[in-house]
Amino acid sequence: MSTIAAEPPTGIDDRLARRNAVVLAVAQALAGANTTVVFGTAGLVGTMLAPDPGLATVPVSTFVLGLWAGTLPVGYIARRFGRLVAFEIGTLLGFAAGLLCATAVVFAWFPLFCAGTFAGGLYGSAHQSYRFAAADTASEAFRPKAVSWVLAGGVMAGVFGPQLVIATKDLMPHYTFAAGYLAQAVVAVVAAGVLLLVRFPPPAAAAGRSGGPPARPLPVIFRQPRLIMAVICGLASYATMNLMMTAAPVAMVACNHSVTDAALGLQWHVMAMYAPSFVTGSLIARFGSARVIAAGLALTAAAGAVGWAGVSLAHFWVALILLGIGWNFAFVGATALVTACHTPAERNKVQAVNDFFVFGAMAIGSFASGQMLARHGWPLVVEVVLGAVLATVALLGWVALAGRRRAAPPS
Repeated sequence: MSTIAAEPPTGIDDRLARRNAVVLAVAQALAGANTTVVFGTAGLVGTMLAPDPGLATVPVSTFVLGLWAGTLPVGYIARRFGRLVAFEIGTLLGFAAGLLCATAVVFAWFPLFCAGTFAGGLYGSAHQSYRFAAADTASEAFRPKAVSWVLAGGVMAGVFGPQLVIATKDLMPHYTFAAGYLAQAVVAVVAAGVLLLVRFPPPAAAAGRSGGPPARPLPVIFRQPRLIMAVICGLASYATMNLMMTAAPVAMVACNHSVTDAALGLQWHVMAMYAPSFVTGSLIARFGSARVIAAGLALTAAAGAVGWAGVSLAHFWVALILLGIGWNFAFVGATALVTACHTPAERNKVQAVNDFFVFGAMAIGSFASGQMLARHGWPLVVEVVLGAVLATVALLGWVALAGRRRAAPPS
């Protein structure tokens, strides 16, 4: 049986890309449970452990901070030692995150709980790169489908994560959610085993030394209007989604809905985030990334409008479902654009910088959501989402206009 070493370092192999996409989708389903457990419970645990109600969502924010902080190191490790090393270090951090969070709940220690969610964020920064890894050997035509196949693994995470919370929340009656974090640690170990089945290409740096095009400086790469638009869309889609998703479970409980209702609402949201991935790649191939991204931003705006209209269970759930679908269209479209803007030798650094921008904005929004919710309530959260979408559309229009002016021949 041939090995990946026998393939051309920068070669295109859609059969290998399909195989890797399927395996990475399974790994995504397992790793995604880490994110789902944190977003489904950390805000609620925060209300129990935090010294001030305004700090209730800080554990979710430290998760996002870890997600942001890990993007550049993940890119460096993948470039220097290969994607497998970077991903397996991520699963080790996911295991540590579960143990730290469980210990913090048992001892009612808020700072340790935040440290645990930060470690979970570092794990998240690794598994967010699974979508890029699937595209490493894919042809230009198959690339959007490879990305969307991996994100489709989040459908199982959307079912598995919340059910893990519901099934384990009472296993340690005096320490709510502690058992769920221990279970999440075990799932990270399983994910580490699945990743061993992926056939990763060699590090991009090695590919560059093997005769491929040399890597350009980052400032040159990021002058491309297409890449600027991809970063803006990825940033906006993730920041607005995270802002609403972070605040929603706490807001639902504050509006007298049960913890189970909040967990199920999150389950529907996560399923809506990933279920469209079965068709998003085909939609991009047929209609183009720009139209799919535009549809995603429109659905995100609709989610904000529904959330603003009321606080019944139906309002929360419909808003979260629309938010999930909108995120999928905008984020998969943005990811596909990123993969079309770099060479194989540039992929790790470009993808890492893209995620650094995206998750940096996400971290700022996450830290702001707790104060918004505590001081001004749920309506302000959804109003900010609506404003952010409008600002993004205006900014995209400006970038597109500037790109056309640059491309126009001098008169």
